[in-house]
Amino acid sequence: MNEVKEALRNVEQSYKLFLQQQFTFIRALEHTREHAHDTITPVASINQVQLYMDHHCENSTDRRILNMFLNICNDLSKLCNKLETAHPGDSISNDILVKCKLLLSHSNDLSAIRANYPHDVVNHLSCHEAKNHYGGVVSLIPVVLDYIKEWVAHTERLLRCMLHNVSGKSAISEKKATQDAPAVSQAPPSGCLEAQTSVSNKKSAQVQGSKLVRKKNLNDTEYHSGKLKSPWKPPGRHA
Repeated sequence: MNEVKEALRNVEQSYKLFLQQQFTFIRALEHTREHAHDTITPVASINQVQLYMDHHCENSTDRRILNMFLNICNDLSKLCNKLETAHPGDSISNDILVKCKLLLSHSNDLSAIRANYPHDVVNHLSCHEAKNHYGGVVSLIPVVLDYIKEWVAHTERLLRCMLHNVSGKSAISEKKATQDAPAVSQAPPSGCLEAQTSVSNKKSAQVQGSKLVRKKNLNDTEYHSGKLKSPWKPPGRHA
């Protein structure tokens, strides 16, 4: 995307220089159209400008400015190809590229297009006749530049959304992995372990002692009730 932006800045710089010489451009078109005996119809295509420069241009100034216009159109076409390979885009960005390629087609009719505010290239034309004859050709470059800027802005929004979605999914996956991981039992400190062992031993001793007491009490009870015979004594003299 940085390479695209750099190429766009270079084209914009060239166009600024061209824009400062718009009157020279119109004069060159007038001269070449007179030599071509083609002063009735408007300048309607890039091919027409190329034809005027190649066959009806009689001075270096006219040739230079007409060539400048054609070079900028060529740079814009190359930039459109660069946009196509820079990012696959979506239906909106692809539609913008289709419009740019159509406008930059050498045989496309430019006579009906007009650059709107904030561009004032049409308003700078000298009279009504000039507006009718040259309004389309002077509007071509600013209109295409606007479309390309729109493509760049839209594609940057797409890239930001993609990065946001990827980072969001990574965060969710990491959180889920943390939740799904088995809990790791941590061994208690040695002091806690000794205390737990001591308490356990004490409880065991208490349980065993209580069992012995209950057994002794049970035996005593059975003996006194007659259920348990007295202990056997060997025969012999009794005192």
